[in-house]
Amino acid sequence: MPPSVATIRRALNTTSYVAPRLAGRYAFRFFCEPTGRAPVRPAEKEVHEAAAVERIVVDGKEVAVYRWGDGKGEPVLLMHGFAMRASALAGFVPGLVERGFTPVAYDAFGHGDSEGRNTTLLDHRALTAALHEKHGPFRAIIGHSFGGTCAYDAVREGVKAERIVSIGALCDFRTSYDTFCAQLGLREGLKKELHRRTEEFFRPETDIWRRFSVSHRPELITARALVVHDRTDREVAFAEAGKIVAALGERSRPVTTEGLGHRRVLTDPSVVEQSLDFVAGGVA
Repeated sequence: MPPSVATIRRALNTTSYVAPRLAGRYAFRFFCEPTGRAPVRPAEKEVHEAAAVERIVVDGKEVAVYRWGDGKGEPVLLMHGFAMRASALAGFVPGLVERGFTPVAYDAFGHGDSEGRNTTLLDHRALTAALHEKHGPFRAIIGHSFGGTCAYDAVREGVKAERIVSIGALCDFRTSYDTFCAQLGLREGLKKELHRRTEEFFRPETDIWRRFSVSHRPELITARALVVHDRTDREVAFAEAGKIVAALGERSRPVTTEGLGHRRVLTDPSVVEQSLDFVAGGVA
Protein backbone atom coordinates (compact mmCIF):
# COMPACT_ATOMS: atom_id res chain seq x y z
CA MET A 1 0.00 0.00 0.00
CA PRO A 2 1.54 3.37 -1.01
CA PRO A 3 2.43 5.81 1.78
CA SER A 4 0.00 8.62 2.56
CA VAL A 5 0.79 12.29 1.94
CA ALA A 6 0.95 12.84 5.71
CA THR A 7 3.48 10.02 6.11
CA ILE A 8 5.67 11.37 3.31
CA ARG A 9 5.43 14.90 4.75
CA ARG A 10 6.57 13.80 8.21
CA ALA A 11 9.36 11.60 6.88
CA LEU A 12 10.81 14.23 4.56
CA ASN A 13 10.62 17.16 6.95
CA THR A 14 12.01 15.16 9.88
CA THR A 15 14.88 13.78 7.80
CA SER A 16 15.72 17.24 6.46
CA TYR A 17 16.82 18.40 9.94
CA VAL A 18 19.60 15.81 10.19
CA ALA A 19 20.28 14.86 6.55
CA PRO A 20 19.08 17.65 4.22
CA ARG A 21 20.64 16.21 1.07
CA LEU A 22 19.14 12.78 1.71
CA ALA A 23 15.74 14.39 2.28
CA GLY A 24 16.18 16.38 -0.93
CA ARG A 25 16.97 13.23 -2.87
CA TYR A 26 13.81 11.52 -1.66
CA ALA A 27 11.74 14.67 -2.20
CA PHE A 28 12.87 14.74 -5.83
CA ARG A 29 12.01 11.07 -6.15
CA PHE A 30 8.45 11.74 -4.98
CA PHE A 31 8.33 14.82 -7.24
CA CYS A 32 8.86 12.59 -10.31
CA GLU A 33 7.52 9.23 -9.16
CA PRO A 34 3.87 8.38 -8.50
CA THR A 35 3.32 6.69 -5.14
CA GLY A 36 1.33 3.95 -6.85
CA ARG A 37 0.13 2.89 -10.29
CA ALA A 38 -3.38 3.99 -11.14
CA PRO A 39 -5.70 1.10 -12.02
CA VAL A 40 -8.02 0.99 -15.00
CA ARG A 41 -11.32 2.29 -13.64
CA PRO A 42 -14.53 0.35 -14.29
CA ALA A 43 -15.86 3.08 -16.59
CA GLU A 44 -12.66 2.89 -18.67
CA LYS A 45 -12.41 -0.89 -18.90
CA GLU A 46 -14.39 -1.47 -22.12
CA VAL A 47 -12.40 1.10 -24.09
CA HIS A 48 -9.11 -0.01 -22.54
CA GLU A 49 -9.69 -3.65 -23.47
CA ALA A 50 -10.72 -2.75 -27.03
CA ALA A 51 -7.32 -1.23 -27.81
CA ALA A 52 -4.65 -2.82 -29.94
CA VAL A 53 -1.67 -2.88 -27.59
CA GLU A 54 1.94 -2.63 -28.67
CA ARG A 55 5.09 -2.47 -26.59
CA ILE A 56 7.92 -0.29 -27.85
CA VAL A 57 11.29 0.47 -26.29
CA VAL A 58 12.20 4.09 -25.57
CA ASP A 59 15.39 4.97 -23.70
CA GLY A 60 15.82 1.31 -22.77
CA LYS A 61 12.38 0.91 -21.19
CA GLU A 62 9.30 -0.86 -22.53
CA VAL A 63 6.32 1.40 -23.06
CA ALA A 64 2.69 0.33 -23.48
CA VAL A 65 1.13 1.98 -26.54
CA TYR A 66 -2.59 1.75 -27.28
CA ARG A 67 -4.38 2.28 -30.60
CA TRP A 68 -8.06 2.22 -31.52
CA GLY A 69 -9.91 2.15 -34.83
CA ASP A 70 -8.85 0.70 -38.16
CA GLY A 71 -5.62 2.69 -38.31
CA LYS A 72 -6.60 4.43 -41.55
CA GLY A 73 -7.69 7.75 -40.07
CA GLU A 74 -5.51 10.67 -39.01
CA PRO A 75 -3.87 9.92 -35.65
CA VAL A 76 -4.78 11.81 -32.49
CA LEU A 77 -2.34 11.44 -29.60
CA LEU A 78 -3.72 11.19 -26.05
CA MET A 79 -1.42 12.20 -23.16
CA HIS A 80 -2.42 11.40 -19.57
CA GLY A 81 -1.54 13.32 -16.43
CA PHE A 82 0.86 12.50 -13.60
CA ALA A 83 -0.07 9.43 -11.52
CA MET A 84 -2.70 8.46 -14.09
CA ARG A 85 -2.64 6.23 -17.17
CA ALA A 86 -3.74 6.22 -20.80
CA SER A 87 -7.19 4.87 -19.95
CA ALA A 88 -7.99 8.10 -18.08
CA LEU A 89 -8.70 9.61 -21.52
CA ALA A 90 -11.00 6.76 -22.55
CA GLY A 91 -13.95 9.14 -22.76
CA PHE A 92 -12.55 10.68 -25.94
CA VAL A 93 -11.86 7.45 -27.79
CA PRO A 94 -15.32 6.39 -29.08
CA GLY A 95 -16.06 9.84 -30.50
CA LEU A 96 -12.67 10.07 -32.19
CA VAL A 97 -13.16 6.68 -33.82
CA GLU A 98 -16.69 7.63 -34.93
CA ARG A 99 -15.26 10.73 -36.59
CA GLY A 100 -12.74 8.65 -38.49
CA PHE A 101 -9.63 9.36 -36.43
CA THR A 102 -7.11 6.90 -35.00
CA PRO A 103 -6.60 7.55 -31.27
CA VAL A 104 -3.11 6.63 -30.01
CA ALA A 105 -2.13 6.73 -26.33
CA TYR A 106 0.70 5.59 -24.10
CA ASP A 107 1.43 4.93 -20.45
CA ALA A 108 4.34 7.15 -19.42
CA PHE A 109 7.37 5.65 -17.67
CA GLY A 110 6.41 4.50 -14.18
CA HIS A 111 2.71 4.61 -15.05
CA GLY A 112 0.14 2.03 -16.11
CA ASP A 113 1.75 -0.94 -17.83
CA SER A 114 5.00 0.76 -18.84
CA GLU A 115 8.38 0.07 -17.29
CA GLY A 116 10.32 2.52 -15.16
CA ARG A 117 9.70 4.20 -11.83
CA ASN A 118 9.38 7.87 -12.65
CA THR A 119 8.76 10.28 -15.49
CA THR A 120 9.78 13.83 -16.35
CA LEU A 121 9.04 16.34 -19.08
CA LEU A 122 12.14 15.14 -20.93
CA ASP A 123 10.79 11.58 -20.82
CA HIS A 124 7.56 12.78 -22.41
CA ARG A 125 9.65 14.49 -25.10
CA ALA A 126 11.35 11.21 -25.91
CA LEU A 127 8.07 9.28 -25.86
CA THR A 128 6.16 11.71 -28.06
CA ALA A 129 9.08 11.94 -30.49
CA ALA A 130 9.12 8.14 -30.81
CA LEU A 131 5.36 7.99 -31.38
CA HIS A 132 5.53 10.88 -33.84
CA GLU A 133 8.11 8.98 -35.87
CA LYS A 134 5.88 5.90 -35.91
CA HIS A 135 2.37 7.39 -36.14
CA GLY A 136 2.73 11.11 -36.92
CA PRO A 137 2.12 13.73 -37.96
CA PHE A 138 -0.87 14.06 -35.66
CA ARG A 139 -4.17 15.68 -36.40
CA ALA A 140 -4.26 16.72 -32.76
CA ILE A 141 -2.97 16.04 -29.27
CA ILE A 142 -5.34 15.84 -26.31
CA GLY A 143 -3.46 16.19 -23.03
CA HIS A 144 -4.62 16.30 -19.43
CA SER A 145 -2.81 18.03 -16.57
CA PHE A 146 0.97 17.51 -16.89
CA GLY A 147 0.24 15.67 -20.14
CA GLY A 148 -1.26 18.88 -21.50
CA THR A 149 1.82 20.86 -20.52
CA CYS A 150 4.01 18.24 -22.20
CA ALA A 151 1.83 18.38 -25.32
CA TYR A 152 2.74 22.04 -25.81
CA ASP A 153 6.39 21.25 -25.17
CA ALA A 154 6.31 18.40 -27.69
CA VAL A 155 4.98 20.65 -30.45
CA ARG A 156 7.51 23.35 -29.59
CA GLU A 157 10.24 20.69 -29.88
CA GLY A 158 9.14 19.54 -33.35
CA VAL A 159 6.24 17.10 -33.01
CA LYS A 160 3.74 17.97 -35.75
CA ALA A 161 0.15 18.47 -34.64
CA GLU A 162 -2.47 20.80 -36.08
CA ARG A 163 -4.35 21.22 -32.83
CA ILE A 164 -3.91 20.79 -29.09
CA VAL A 165 -6.64 20.27 -26.53
CA SER A 166 -5.21 20.87 -23.07
CA ILE A 167 -7.35 20.06 -20.06
CA GLY A 168 -6.34 21.28 -16.61
CA ALA A 169 -2.79 21.94 -17.82
CA LEU A 170 -0.03 23.94 -16.15
CA CYS A 171 1.48 26.88 -17.99
CA ASP A 172 4.45 27.51 -15.70
CA PHE A 173 6.78 24.59 -15.00
CA ARG A 174 7.59 26.27 -11.69
CA THR A 175 3.95 25.74 -10.69
CA SER A 176 4.51 21.98 -10.50
CA TYR A 177 7.30 22.56 -7.98
CA ASP A 178 5.33 25.11 -5.96
CA THR A 179 2.25 22.88 -5.86
CA PHE A 180 4.27 19.83 -4.80
CA CYS A 181 5.97 21.76 -2.00
CA ALA A 182 2.65 23.17 -0.79
CA GLN A 183 0.87 19.80 -0.87
CA LEU A 184 3.60 18.22 1.24
CA GLY A 185 4.15 21.25 3.46
CA LEU A 186 7.91 21.11 2.92
CA ARG A 187 10.19 23.17 5.17
CA GLU A 188 11.90 26.13 3.53
CA GLY A 189 15.32 24.51 3.65
CA LEU A 190 14.00 21.34 2.04
CA LYS A 191 12.24 23.36 -0.66
CA LYS A 192 15.55 24.98 -1.55
CA GLU A 193 17.30 21.61 -1.64
CA LEU A 194 14.60 20.19 -3.93
CA HIS A 195 14.90 23.25 -6.18
CA ARG A 196 18.67 22.78 -6.42
CA ARG A 197 18.40 19.05 -7.03
CA THR A 198 15.78 19.52 -9.75
CA GLU A 199 18.00 21.96 -11.64
CA GLU A 200 20.95 19.61 -11.19
CA PHE A 201 18.97 16.65 -12.57
CA PHE A 202 18.08 18.44 -15.80
CA ARG A 203 21.63 19.58 -16.64
CA PRO A 204 22.88 20.41 -19.25
CA GLU A 205 19.44 21.99 -19.72
CA THR A 206 19.51 25.46 -18.17
CA ASP A 207 16.85 27.94 -17.05
CA ILE A 208 14.39 25.05 -16.83
CA TRP A 209 11.68 26.91 -14.91
CA ARG A 210 11.27 29.30 -17.84
CA ARG A 211 12.20 27.08 -20.78
CA PHE A 212 9.90 24.20 -19.81
CA SER A 213 6.91 26.54 -19.46
CA VAL A 214 4.24 26.91 -22.15
CA SER A 215 4.95 30.65 -22.24
CA HIS A 216 8.53 30.06 -23.46
CA ARG A 217 8.91 30.70 -27.20
CA PRO A 218 5.14 30.43 -27.83
CA GLU A 219 5.66 31.32 -31.48
CA LEU A 220 7.08 27.81 -31.94
CA ILE A 221 3.80 26.29 -30.74
CA THR A 222 2.10 26.60 -34.10
CA ALA A 223 -0.90 24.39 -33.30
CA ARG A 224 -4.25 25.95 -32.53
CA ALA A 225 -5.30 25.26 -28.96
CA LEU A 226 -8.46 24.61 -26.99
CA VAL A 227 -7.63 25.42 -23.36
CA VAL A 228 -10.08 23.67 -21.02
CA HIS A 229 -9.97 24.31 -17.28
CA ASP A 230 -12.38 24.06 -14.37
CA ARG A 231 -12.66 26.97 -11.96
CA THR A 232 -12.76 24.60 -8.97
CA ASP A 233 -9.66 22.63 -9.96
CA ARG A 234 -7.70 22.09 -6.73
CA GLU A 235 -4.69 20.39 -8.32
CA VAL A 236 -3.85 22.92 -11.03
CA ALA A 237 -5.01 26.48 -10.39
CA PHE A 238 -7.52 27.95 -12.84
CA ALA A 239 -5.14 30.89 -13.39
CA GLU A 240 -2.81 28.58 -15.37
CA ALA A 241 -5.35 28.48 -18.21
CA GLY A 242 -5.32 32.26 -18.48
CA LYS A 243 -1.54 32.22 -18.72
CA ILE A 244 -1.66 29.69 -21.57
CA VAL A 245 -4.23 31.73 -23.47
CA ALA A 246 -2.20 34.90 -22.94
CA ALA A 247 0.93 33.18 -24.27
CA LEU A 248 -0.72 31.71 -27.37
CA GLY A 249 -2.99 34.63 -28.15
CA GLU A 250 -5.33 34.27 -31.13
CA ARG A 251 -4.27 30.66 -31.69
CA SER A 252 -6.10 29.65 -28.51
CA ARG A 253 -9.67 29.53 -27.22
CA PRO A 254 -10.55 29.02 -23.55
CA VAL A 255 -13.31 26.72 -22.33
CA THR A 256 -14.25 27.21 -18.68
CA THR A 257 -16.22 24.70 -16.62
CA GLU A 258 -17.55 24.90 -13.08
CA GLY A 259 -17.71 22.24 -10.38
CA LEU A 260 -15.92 19.43 -12.24
CA GLY A 261 -12.54 19.73 -10.57
CA HIS A 262 -9.36 18.27 -12.01
CA ARG A 263 -10.49 14.78 -13.04
CA ARG A 264 -14.24 14.71 -13.62
CA VAL A 265 -13.72 17.28 -16.37
CA LEU A 266 -12.33 14.42 -18.49
CA THR A 267 -15.68 12.66 -18.62
CA ASP A 268 -18.00 15.65 -18.86
CA PRO A 269 -20.12 15.20 -22.03
CA SER A 270 -19.91 18.87 -22.97
CA VAL A 271 -16.13 18.96 -22.60
CA VAL A 272 -15.74 15.77 -24.62
CA GLU A 273 -18.05 17.03 -27.38
CA GLN A 274 -16.39 20.45 -27.63
CA SER A 275 -12.98 18.80 -27.73
CA LEU A 276 -14.01 16.38 -30.49
CA ASP A 277 -15.57 19.18 -32.54
CA PHE A 278 -12.37 21.20 -32.17
CA VAL A 279 -10.20 18.27 -33.25
CA ALA A 280 -12.45 17.70 -36.25
CA GLY A 281 -12.06 21.30 -37.38
CA GLY A 282 -14.18 23.56 -35.20
CA VAL A 283 -13.21 27.21 -34.97
CA ALA A 284 -10.46 27.95 -32.45
